[in-house]
Amino acid sequence: MIELDRRAALGLFGGVASAAAFGWRPAFAATPKDTLVLVNEMGPNSLDTMLPSANDQARMVAWSVYDRLVSHGVKTMPNGALGYDSTVFTPELAESWEVLDGGKTMIFNLRKDATFHDGAPVTAEDVRWSFERAIAAGGFPAIQMAAGSLEFAEQFSVIDDHTFKITFEKPNKLSLPDLAVPVPCIVNKALVMQHATAADPWGLEWSQRNDAGGGAFSVASWKPGDQLVLSRFDDWKSGELPQMKRVVFRQIASPGTRRALLEKGDVDISVGLPPKDYAEMAAAGEIKVIGTPVQGDLLFMDMNVQMAPFDNLKVRQAIAYAIPYEEIMSSALYQRGLPMFGAPAGTTDFPPTWPTPSPFSTDLEKAKALLTEAGFPEGFETTLSFDLSQATTREPIALLVQESLAKIGVKLTIEKVPGANWFANMASKTMPFVIAEFYPWLDYPEYHFFWTYHGGNNSVFNTCNYVNPALDELIETARFATDDAVYKETLSKMVAIVMADIPRIPLAQLFGDVAMQQNVENYVYWFHQHIDYRTIRKS
Repeated sequence: MIELDRRAALGLFGGVASAAAFGWRPAFAATPKDTLVLVNEMGPNSLDTMLPSANDQARMVAWSVYDRLVSHGVKTMPNGALGYDSTVFTPELAESWEVLDGGKTMIFNLRKDATFHDGAPVTAEDVRWSFERAIAAGGFPAIQMAAGSLEFAEQFSVIDDHTFKITFEKPNKLSLPDLAVPVPCIVNKALVMQHATAADPWGLEWSQRNDAGGGAFSVASWKPGDQLVLSRFDDWKSGELPQMKRVVFRQIASPGTRRALLEKGDVDISVGLPPKDYAEMAAAGEIKVIGTPVQGDLLFMDMNVQMAPFDNLKVRQAIAYAIPYEEIMSSALYQRGLPMFGAPAGTTDFPPTWPTPSPFSTDLEKAKALLTEAGFPEGFETTLSFDLSQATTREPIALLVQESLAKIGVKLTIEKVPGANWFANMASKTMPFVIAEFYPWLDYPEYHFFWTYHGGNNSVFNTCNYVNPALDELIETARFATDDAVYKETLSKMVAIVMADIPRIPLAQLFGDVAMQQNVENYVYWFHQHIDYRTIRKS
């Protein structure tokens, strides 16, 4: 029975519960033309992304329910799909802006007709307070703001009701891009402050369950763990009014059910399906499948270097040689990604890019020899953790790794962490061995390193608990470098350090797959990987 369950989890039987198997072949979804219905495995655990434990779906809420000062343009990507253009900035709440003093001052002119969902006008004071609040929230929001050198309340000032100013000690090329991510969203200060307390001065307790935004959609209803319903905000002035008047986001754990609902025509979009399902539907052609290599994405395995035995370099190298890379790509990911392993053995000169393939491949004899050198000839026991909300790929990977490491004497206990607890577990730095993923919102290698390797930040995504002052110094050099040669040389040194120390084992750069009905149009790939409901149309 154990082997049967294992093979089923790995998808080796090919018996996916599919509506197509019963002859359902809709031309388009049986949903209203002005309503978008989508299903995912995980939903938001908070309506406010500033909450320390807010999960990734809370960023989706921030994107839809709140405005930012600026956004990005849209371009056609190599695969023919639409995607955001990181080189083009467009107005959102700010109708215009100026960058002065060589990048040390930014002045934003706000739309004078913008209002929040409760009808209150949006002012520069709301913007100033929202930025201060994001920093004060600490954790993920504060580190995200710091990536663009948005670190101190004193940097933000109000010139008048519709003019907002930011000052910087020195220019940072990430500052303007950092204003276009979900975190620096504009919150209704007066509304939230009505619910603030001495113990909760920023009103997080109230805003995690209530709407305080002015974005294209307002929250009509939310039942955590079940369904989020958004309604179009008809007075939205920060862009073209969406065609969709209503968005229904349903949380359904079973990937087979999510696929069946799509193929039957009961939903418009399904995300978070197993790679095998996307591959099958793309081949069949009845459902539109758009797959894009996720910008800067890395699926990896982290070893907590502050915990024995992963504080031993030879142990980390041994594990890196024992990972069943090719089987993971074929049996767990179904080739829905680019391999990030198999560079020539002994490589020390790396390109100034990230992610990039590691010089590791499966070699169990070498792995066993390294374990013996490390003082573990009989192996050891440890726990491998993964986010249960990502079980469609993480569980088969965990099972494959468990089987492979057993061959060198390493016994793994698999821990399935509920999605609602995953961020808190990452932040605790108590997991010895994890399967995780990071995709940077800003398309710069140093930004990826800032979030996942910088010991000074000790961010939630540094699950390897890696602290290396020399690397931290290089990251800071790259962040503020103006000379291209220095910049590229610094990046190459950064990559060489983490490949030599191997606290993190690169696996793959995944595809961002989305399956939708044929009549769903104008899907735009964004760096955060969430559906932008504002652009979706139905033919």
